[in-house]
Amino acid sequence: MRRILSGFLMAPMAMALLLVAQLSQAQDSGIKHVLLISIDGMHAVDFLNCSQGTAAVNNGAPYCPNLTALAKHGVNYVATSTSRPSDSFPGLMTIITGATPRTMGVYYDVAYDRSLDGPATTTGNGNPAAPCDATKPPTGYTTEYEEGIDIDQTKVNGGAPGAGLTDGGVASIDLTKLDRDPKNGCAPVLPQNFVRTNTVFGVIHAAGGYTAWSDKHPAYSSAAGPGGKLDDFYSPEINSNVIALPGVSTPEGASCATVRDPNSDLTAWTNSFQNIQCYDTLKVNAILNEIEGRNHLGTAKTQTPKIFGMNFQAVSVGQKLIENGVNGGYLDAAATPGPSLLSEIEFVDDSIGEMTKNIRHRGLAESTLIIITAKHGQSPIDPNAYDAVPGKTNNGLSPATLISNQLHAAMPPSEDPNGSGIGSTEDDVSLVWLTDPSYTDAAVTLIENNRATTGGGQIYYGPSLALNYNTPGLPPNDPRTPDIIVTPNIGVTYTGSNKKLMEHGGFSHDDTNVMLLVTNPAIKPRTWSTPVGTLQVAPTILKALGLNPGALDGVRIEGTQALPGLAF
Repeated sequence: MRRILSGFLMAPMAMALLLVAQLSQAQDSGIKHVLLISIDGMHAVDFLNCSQGTAAVNNGAPYCPNLTALAKHGVNYVATSTSRPSDSFPGLMTIITGATPRTMGVYYDVAYDRSLDGPATTTGNGNPAAPCDATKPPTGYTTEYEEGIDIDQTKVNGGAPGAGLTDGGVASIDLTKLDRDPKNGCAPVLPQNFVRTNTVFGVIHAAGGYTAWSDKHPAYSSAAGPGGKLDDFYSPEINSNVIALPGVSTPEGASCATVRDPNSDLTAWTNSFQNIQCYDTLKVNAILNEIEGRNHLGTAKTQTPKIFGMNFQAVSVGQKLIENGVNGGYLDAAATPGPSLLSEIEFVDDSIGEMTKNIRHRGLAESTLIIITAKHGQSPIDPNAYDAVPGKTNNGLSPATLISNQLHAAMPPSEDPNGSGIGSTEDDVSLVWLTDPSYTDAAVTLIENNRATTGGGQIYYGPSLALNYNTPGLPPNDPRTPDIIVTPNIGVTYTGSNKKLMEHGGFSHDDTNVMLLVTNPAIKPRTWSTPVGTLQVAPTILKALGLNPGALDGVRIEGTQALPGLAF
C-alpha cells in the first residue's frame, strides 16, 4: 500500500539543510530570468497552424508572427501532455511543481478531501458551512479554490478592503470560506498550503530570487507552494462583474475605458470575446511593468523578477464560447480557427509581442528564457463531435447524478448533485468521491449498465485508478484520490450548458496535447516529437537558473526530468 505522505514528513530543519545542500550544487547558466506563460487552451496544433499558416485563414499566411519569431530560437515540443485531470488548477500546479496530481494532491479547483472539514461560512458558490471539531475524526468535505472563496466575487479586486479597482490579491480571500483542518486546530487551509509539494516560486524565493505571478483568481496564490512566497502577486477576479477599466487599452489599441461589449452577459469576463481581452490585458500590463523592474501596477520600483509570468484566458474563451448566437471554436477537425477564435489567438500573439519588445528594450533578451505552454487543452476540436448531452439537467445523466439518484447514501452531501451544496466535479470528465469505498463496485456497475445515458467512455477505479493516483481513503491511503474517474466519449460533456462548444478537464488528446515552446536567442531551433509532459517545465526552470532541480519535492519523489534537447 502506497504511503503518499512519507516524502513530506521531514522535520523543517532537515528540509532546510537539504535545500541548502542542493542549491550549493548550482551552476551559472547565463539565464537570469524566466518568463513563464500559459495560453490556456492552446493546443500544439494551434501553434502549428498559426505559425505555418492554414488555407482558410489569413490567405494561408501565418497569423501569430510573434510566436513564430520566438520559435526561430526555440525548441517546440509537439507531443506535450498536461496533467490528468486537465483542469486549470492541477494544470498550473503540475507546471510549477514537477509533480502529478497523486503527489501534489491537486485534482481540480473544486474537488474533495476526506481529511478536512467544511468552511465556517458558506462560500460564494454555495459550498455550505459545516462544523469542525479538532477532537473528532474529519467528516471529509468538498474543497474549493476558485472565485467562491473571495470576499466578494462580483468585484474585480475580490472585495479586499481598501484595495484598488483590480488589485485585491491574497487580501481578497475570505478565510472563513476555506475548508478547515481538524488536525491543525480547525485552521483554514490556505491555497498555498493545500498543495503538498513545493513550487519553483518557493524554491527560487528561498534562494534569494524575486518572484512574481499573475492569474485569474486570488486562490492561485497556491503558486507560492507550502512555505513559499510570491514577492509580487496579481489576481484580478475573472468571474467578477465586467466593469470599465480606465486607462487600459489592449496591445492592439482597443480601449477598455468603457465596456467593449456591453450587450454580453456582464456577470463574468469569460462571457464575451471582446471583454476577455480587456481582462487579460490587465495581466499583460503587469508583465510589462515587471519587465521594467516595477511592481505589477507600475507604481513602485522593484526589480525584474527571476521568475514571473501569467495565464491568458482569451484563447480558451475563443474556443468554447457561444455568445448571442456567435460561435467560437474551430471550423473543422484540422483545428482551423473560426473568426472569433482567430481574433483571440491574434490578441495573445500581439500581447506576447509587446512583452518580447520590452525585454529586448531592457537588454534582457540574452538572459531571459521564455517558456510558453498551456495549463490545459480543450475538447473536442472537431465541431461536429461536440455533444452537450448528457448534461446535468436533461437528455441523460452525468455519472454523479446517476449514482445520486439510485444509490442515495453513496455520495457525501457536499458532493451530491441532488444536494444543496456546490455538487460534483464534472466537465468532460467526472470525478466521483463516495462516502465509503464499499459503494465503489455498485456505483461502477450502475455506470457500466447505463453507458448510453452517461456518454460511455472509460472508467478508472480500483487498481486501474490506484496505479497512477494512489489508493483512495483516509491515511495511510490518499484522502484526495477520487473513488471513480469517468472519461466519457470524445465530445461528451456534463456541464449541461448551451453556451459552450468545448470543455476541458478530461484525458483526451484534445484536452491534453498542448503547445510547449522554450525559447532564447542562444537556442538553436528544433522540433521535438518524443512525448514530454508539462511537469518537466519545473525542473527545466531551476536548471536554467542554475539551481538544482532536486530542490523540488515533485522531482525527488517522482523522478521528474528536465525537458530534453536543451543545453544551458
